[in-house]
Amino acid sequence: MLSLVKILSFVLVLLLLASPLLVAVRALREEKQTLMALDHPVLDTSVLLISPSSNIFPDGDDVVREDSNILEAMRTVNFWLLFLAMLCGMGSGFATINNIRQIGESLRYTTVQLNSLVSLWSIWNFLGRFGAGYISDTFLHKHSWPRPVFMAITLGVMAVGHVVVASGLQGSLYVGSVLIGMAYGSQWSLMPTITSEIFGIRHMGTIYFTISIAGPVGSYLLSVKVIGYFYDKVASKDDNSCFGSQCFRTSFVIMAFVSLFGSLVASVLLFRTNKFYKRLVAKRSFK
Repeated sequence: MLSLVKILSFVLVLLLLASPLLVAVRALREEKQTLMALDHPVLDTSVLLISPSSNIFPDGDDVVREDSNILEAMRTVNFWLLFLAMLCGMGSGFATINNIRQIGESLRYTTVQLNSLVSLWSIWNFLGRFGAGYISDTFLHKHSWPRPVFMAITLGVMAVGHVVVASGLQGSLYVGSVLIGMAYGSQWSLMPTITSEIFGIRHMGTIYFTISIAGPVGSYLLSVKVIGYFYDKVASKDDNSCFGSQCFRTSFVIMAFVSLFGSLVASVLLFRTNKFYKRLVAKRSFK
């Protein structure tokens, strides 16, 4: 029975990993049908690579200025909202993966279980990156949903994952790592796309890597100042070891609130850019 479960799990993982190929084939088929429906062939495809012209879009009390350089971007509220959301999301994700093996050891997981846990994290991380990109594209172009809405949702899912790990129940680390891993991977898919849409692609690389600094900053604060601090408070004074759910419970409850705060920050970014995204979709649909 156990071997059958392992085989089914392996087949499921292979199907999930192969899913991007199915999406690519479907996209090519739809593109071919679209081209065949045109009265004349598309000779100039360069428009697909050109971002909308450098315009200023008023959006409530906010102004979205496309093709901003790094200094112009850093003078906007949207930049710091995105930075803060990533500090909460990527920071707590980094902190989890940096300590996931030690968490498993404190819960007395076997070496095989720990190795499987680390490997599965990579799979959930990948699926989160792919899934968030594909789903956000679909809802943006078909329903005009602003992309930050998915950032808010995935940060909320990450908060739930931290609570599951904090519970210390049997198998909670596996379930929590699935939720946290997929939500963490989603941030790496959504953040660069949102950056290019709000600030343009001309200086996208510089702005993207500047916002990426939020990841290691958040990781340091949560790994050292939160997880390390509370672990040392309950660890044995003799060999600094700790066993049981109490070793990391407080830390993960704090990180759950951090992720929830990041979700609220992403929601603010959503409301500030809502009108901009609707104009952006409308503008692209006329090209």
